[in-house]
Amino acid sequence: MTPLAFALSLLVAAGPSARPASALSAPRPRLVVVVVVDQMRADYIDRYGHRWTGGLRRLLDQGAVFPQAAFPYLTTLTCVGHATVATGTLPRTHGIPANQWWDRDSGKSVTCTEDPAAPLVPYGTGSPSGGESALRLRVATFADELRAQAGTPPRVVTLSLKPRSAIMLAGHRGDAVLWSVNAQTWASSTAFSPTASPAVAELVKDRLPEAALGRVWNRLLAPDAYLFDDDAAGERPPAGWTRTFPHPLRGENGEPDAGFYTRWTDSPYADEALGAMAGAAVAKLGLGRGPGTDYLGVSFSTLDLVGHAFGPRSHEVQDILLRLDATLGRLLAELDRLVGREHYLLALTADHGVAPVPEQVALAGIDAGRIDTAEVRARIEKALAAWLGPGPHLAWAPYTEVYFAPGVMEKLRQMPEALRAAVEAAGSAPGVGRVLVGAELAQGSAADDPLALVAARSYVPGRSGDLVLLPKAYWIPTSSGTTHGTLYQYDSRVPLLLAGPGIKAGSYLGPATPADIAPTLAYLTGITLARTDGRVLSEALRPPAAAAKPAPGR
Repeated sequence: MTPLAFALSLLVAAGPSARPASALSAPRPRLVVVVVVDQMRADYIDRYGHRWTGGLRRLLDQGAVFPQAAFPYLTTLTCVGHATVATGTLPRTHGIPANQWWDRDSGKSVTCTEDPAAPLVPYGTGSPSGGESALRLRVATFADELRAQAGTPPRVVTLSLKPRSAIMLAGHRGDAVLWSVNAQTWASSTAFSPTASPAVAELVKDRLPEAALGRVWNRLLAPDAYLFDDDAAGERPPAGWTRTFPHPLRGENGEPDAGFYTRWTDSPYADEALGAMAGAAVAKLGLGRGPGTDYLGVSFSTLDLVGHAFGPRSHEVQDILLRLDATLGRLLAELDRLVGREHYLLALTADHGVAPVPEQVALAGIDAGRIDTAEVRARIEKALAAWLGPGPHLAWAPYTEVYFAPGVMEKLRQMPEALRAAVEAAGSAPGVGRVLVGAELAQGSAADDPLALVAARSYVPGRSGDLVLLPKAYWIPTSSGTTHGTLYQYDSRVPLLLAGPGIKAGSYLGPATPADIAPTLAYLTGITLARTDGRVLSEALRPPAAAAKPAPGR
């Protein structure tokens, strides 16, 4: 998004709020908190939630819960999900189709937040290279709009292990936007701060991975408190760990090495550090204690890393959730103490779910397996060679997206039989359920085709692939462990919880999506979003007269 286009979007949004006058009389929250748990499936609540006693349990018992919440698009991936949560729009609107895609102009793959013009600003040791920003995000986030429209500019703080998570939760600006670089240092970029901030450095210095050196991750509860087996088929632990507990955090010769840092991100101690950093940010940066509404976004990444390695039935996933429940409990207690329970509004969701490990599904007699992406590419190349001559005819083909080499799609538009041959070749590969043509999705020809309509919602012309693959259920393109990124409910259904002033506790069984979070937060804070694909979750809102009164002197 160009600076001019971004500025214009803010000007459009900065008009009078559409919020009713009666609602404006209700107190606005001093702090808005958005928590994203990376790779948290909705059914984890029913399957594992009976063991939770901390922050997750409190939100489930005292908040508004939407058990049917789901992403209504195909590419259920981290950057896509965070952008959807933050903007209230779907990928076709916000412009983020995947974590990375093939840039046809430069002839290389790019990540969703890659920006060489925004060099990293490190906090800690090392001098990491590269640059990151929300340059490729085509719309403003809730935090961007809050900054543009509020009478008193908010303080915006977002934290995650992953740059794409922290950046998308913030948007184009932020006071402290922090992520981990290979777990060896924390960093921001010049898109958010031209130099390192001493106040932000204070948040980081006591929360470095080295503090966990020598610790051993073992189960929090007795082994028989966990469901399923600790050692199951298809698991892929990081180097230095086995498929069973315990999991030590050791380095080479007693010193941290690359393997130690990888294992730290896959341990509950990374979540604990992030939660403590969030609490420190509220305390030291004064979030929620100024004259306006501040914003805190926290994305916990460890569940995703552990889920990829061990799968959703593993003891590791169950234990990460138990410990995250405790971490969130401590963070909520800090928010209660520093801001006041009646003065902060909190939303919790996930960016996507995850598929079961195929080998474990197959043991139950269900068709499942692993897609060989090299085989898919080979079949397409062979089919096109019969029409176009020797290749290569493909530029890039990761998972559900297939990008043709320059000039190939132009030829295929004149040769529909050749295009059909490529589609049939891709669809003949084991595990591929269906193949769609990107140009047809872009033209909106999917209205009468439910599966194509779901794919069209995450199709971004110019960024998405020329062909889009729909895997069969329980088929994934990894050689071990598991992954996500499809329209199936194990990938698309996620928790959606709201709590705080103006929220009516209860369970709401109607349709909902994480794209509804930003419009709901905007309504409750009295700002207008320029464009949304989501809606205000009005069924969970208390009438204005029932909302809490502001504290004396506010």
